[in-house]
Amino acid sequence: MPLPTKLLLEVVTPEGLLLREEVDDVVAPGADGYFGVLPGHTPFLSTLGLGEISYRKGMERRRLTCFWGFCEVLPDRVNVLAEIGERAEEIDVGRAEAAKRHAEERMKVIKDEVGYKEAHDAYVRAVTRLAVAHGPRHSGAAH
Repeated sequence: MPLPTKLLLEVVTPEGLLLREEVDDVVAPGADGYFGVLPGHTPFLSTLGLGEISYRKGMERRRLTCFWGFCEVLPDRVNVLAEIGERAEEIDVGRAEAAKRHAEERMKVIKDEVGYKEAHDAYVRAVTRLAVAHGPRHSGAAH
């Protein structure tokens, strides 16, 4: 049986289907770091951390936010179940800027580990949203 030449990428959040597209490659934020997937990849499951999913269709690279969840990789598809996921055009940049400033202030004054981790996670979410919102939308360059 020949290897697949494309991947079907599906991203689902609690709100429903965020994306279903045939793509050339996928890069996702695993809990222990980013991983890349090409057609024909060995199957595996991964937990997801905070970051962005990027995928390529031809010369165009697109990006989504992805915060926590799970990813199933199969030779011809990538299934993502994310707690939170957003397309670049859905991100409220002003709100993300305010969240970033608020999280920075909280990290400066918080002394306990639990509070700091919550503030740090809020900071990472805000920075990721800003990166996805301001990132390249139609370039062939990988990030």
